[in-house]
Amino acid sequence: MLFGKRKRVVKRILIVEDEPLTAFDNEVMLADAGYEVVATLDNFDDAIVRLDREKLDLILSDVRLSGKRTGMDLARAAKERGVPVLFSTGFDLPEEAASLAVGCLRKPYSARQLRGALDAVNDMLAGKEAKAGKGLDLYGHGDDPER
Repeated sequence: MLFGKRKRVVKRILIVEDEPLTAFDNEVMLADAGYEVVATLDNFDDAIVRLDREKLDLILSDVRLSGKRTGMDLARAAKERGVPVLFSTGFDLPEEAASLAVGCLRKPYSARQLRGALDAVNDMLAGKEAKAGKGLDLYGHGDDPER
């Protein structure tokens, strides 16, 4: 497929971000890149409702969320349900993050970096070699049957 569109594994994305401007920017950038944004939420409880109700291919989540529960809590719940998580944060992650998510995109990032991160995650989940671009750490769960 030399000039054709890439076939995507990741099509439907849930954004969970407590910073309104970042949430809005992510929603616009993902929609412009051709992804279906299922919802943009800022807390664990609303995200769990969507996780249980919607078909999701990926959750793009900050680690710090509104309320008491965190993005780490959300990643644990998503892993139990077989939905991959890509963290987006400017904070250091606990070691456990690597066992819960497919990767982490470090803030601040550009639209180009976000698209590149999603392309890499898509490749990983499709079982292809994925290349981490600037600001992206991949954790290598693309071939994990538990995912």
